[in-house]
Amino acid sequence: MTTTADAGRVRIYPRSVSGKFRRLKYAVLAIAYLVYYGLPWLPWHRATGPDQAVLFDIVGRKYYLFDLVVQPQQIFWLAGFLVLAAMLLFFVTGIAGRVFCGFFCFQTLWTDLFMRIEYWVQGERPARIRLDQQPWGPEKLRKKGLTWLLWFLVAFWTAITFTLYWGEAGTLLREFFTGTAPAAMYITTGILTFTTFTMAGLAREQVCTHMCPYSRFQAAMFDKDTKLVTYDLRRGEGEQGRSKVRKGLKTLEERHAAGVGDCIDCGYCVQVCPTGIDIRNGLQVQCIHCGLCIDACNTIMDNMGWPRGLIRFSSAREQEGGKARLFKLKTVGYGLSILVVTVLLFWSVSHQGEIDTAVRQIRQPLYVLLSDGSIQNSYQIKLSNLTSETHHYSLRIKDLPGAQLDVGHFRTVELKPLKHLTLLVKVRTPQPPPGAARIQDFEFEVVNRDTGAVAAIVPARFYRP
Repeated sequence: MTTTADAGRVRIYPRSVSGKFRRLKYAVLAIAYLVYYGLPWLPWHRATGPDQAVLFDIVGRKYYLFDLVVQPQQIFWLAGFLVLAAMLLFFVTGIAGRVFCGFFCFQTLWTDLFMRIEYWVQGERPARIRLDQQPWGPEKLRKKGLTWLLWFLVAFWTAITFTLYWGEAGTLLREFFTGTAPAAMYITTGILTFTTFTMAGLAREQVCTHMCPYSRFQAAMFDKDTKLVTYDLRRGEGEQGRSKVRKGLKTLEERHAAGVGDCIDCGYCVQVCPTGIDIRNGLQVQCIHCGLCIDACNTIMDNMGWPRGLIRFSSAREQEGGKARLFKLKTVGYGLSILVVTVLLFWSVSHQGEIDTAVRQIRQPLYVLLSDGSIQNSYQIKLSNLTSETHHYSLRIKDLPGAQLDVGHFRTVELKPLKHLTLLVKVRTPQPPPGAARIQDFEFEVVNRDTGAVAAIVPARFYRP
């Protein structure tokens, strides 16, 4: 598992392995990298806005996600998405442990890639151990230098790809290499290059075991039905413990007759572990449930001609001879919460109106008494076009008898796609009769002049002396 110590840290040299979990990790890696590195370059035609599928326009305060355009007043969608992500994480953790860490976490994805680069350049586990133990020379300088160079290139491209989400990708990339990009792009690229190189190349498992808070509170979400990467202690140890294959202990019959378990103590499961633990010692905080030890053990069992599953995803209830329960209060509760939040989020996105409005009453002064005895209140009305088409709007008043609306020269306003406009309007009412209410509620109606339909209703209040 380990060979050298560096400043108190025991160096880990994971060995390569093949199997269904390794293939699944490769598939997730390929999809994740294709999405991350490819999205900024994916074209997406829009009637108005950039022709880039995903773009976060901070200056224009708009976030383009394919056909969806998110504006500041719709930021609650982000809150809904974060709630959904948290619920999904808790749901999955309660069923299958830390599979998110093992297959989908950014730290795991990039560390896995950096380890593959190390393997391609320096060779398998024994070769890497020998390389680290030998004194510095041409071979070590060449292999270590090439490894670090490739790590740096991946970290740099990872960092610069992140910045391409915040502007037109082609333009930003050209400006970056010609020295005309915004300073924030160079700063962000530098910081992310350093952190990616450090976390994925140097720190590796230390991030999971010492920095990530998830590993510390994960146990609170486990129960007897949670499927975890588990070593079958009874089968593996038997009555006399595990033992290597030797004379008299080469077949299952011989081993069982001697009271010896099926584990041949080859150490393969430990050697492939990216965090360097021995799963045979039970559940540990460092385990990220990647399943590579399962692939390793199954490979050995296949070679021996013995049944698979000495290490497998299993629950405590199954270890006791029972059957894991999927439908229980916790999982059903999380599942229903995920369903409700998903439905509400999709409904909100699909039922957004064509225009967003807000009204603010000018309170300095709150009202004005005019020379003819009428009362005047002033308001600021903000109109935001949420569509990709130009619309024409007018205002009218409802539920305020005898009121006159003064919008200056703007009888009809033209609102460009995804643009905002603030109007200063004045509302006047005749001198009220004695005993009239001092505060009266009414509504502004925003009428779409192109269709004649009421696009929005904005509640407001009228104040009198």
